[in-house]
Amino acid sequence: MTDNELGVFLRLRRAALSPADVGLPAGERRRTAGLRRAEVATLSGVSVEYLTRLEQGRDRRPSVQVVNSLSGALRLSMAERAHLYRLTKTADGAFSCVAQSDTPSRDVRAGVRATLDRLGPGPAVLLNRLGEVLAYTEGYGRLMGEAGVLAGDPPSLPRFVFGSPRARTVFPDWDEVADEQVAALKQGPFRNDPDGAALADELERLAGDAFTKRAETLTGLPRAHGVLRMVHPLMGPLRLRYETLDLSEDDRQRIVVYLPEDAPAEDALAALLS
Repeated sequence: MTDNELGVFLRLRRAALSPADVGLPAGERRRTAGLRRAEVATLSGVSVEYLTRLEQGRDRRPSVQVVNSLSGALRLSMAERAHLYRLTKTADGAFSCVAQSDTPSRDVRAGVRATLDRLGPGPAVLLNRLGEVLAYTEGYGRLMGEAGVLAGDPPSLPRFVFGSPRARTVFPDWDEVADEQVAALKQGPFRNDPDGAALADELERLAGDAFTKRAETLTGLPRAHGVLRMVHPLMGPLRLRYETLDLSEDDRQRIVVYLPEDAPAEDALAALLS
């Protein structure tokens, strides 16, 4: 498994663009999708040689000016720009002191706990950057407890998704859920800190290629909202809309709130909480 997350991100974003996306003529038919390095170099003002070094992991500390130029050339969104900058800050041993001190928080601030209390009894959960469940509402406990998601100490969404034989039954769209779990992990230091590396090794042992291939190809930007399909052991199929609320950079935690997507889900949640 690569630890060159910066290079992977740049390469995948380049491959995701077509000449038309950046205002270039299509030219001859291409054997591979995406922009050529020379085209990104022209758009960004960064040399082909330096872009190659970045993608291959031979240089992992581009300047702020280079990051900004590449962000524009690759048409990155604000979230993607922030992610690219974060990758440059945790890319190699020069930042090992940052990574070593970036222990995933398992403390829950009083204000965050009070927020969860206000969100209850509906389903809501507090997660840290490793996907560990730190706190949740009564509704989330009833929704996910019966499904087995809250097993473990502490409960861990990535471990459940990649390690539990129940996960593919609970989540019919398992591939999408697995993608989201890996993308969320890659928003942090991932393999560049001891906790992230240990979890990645564990998930690789649990799931093999189902995990490693995602870790090598996903850019690390999970969806902030969407619809989750699950099959509850008692209530059957449910469609739930989720919204993710990121806390401060100091917390490195997020709250995920679930709402019924349709009338059957609304009735099922009401029955679970009655």
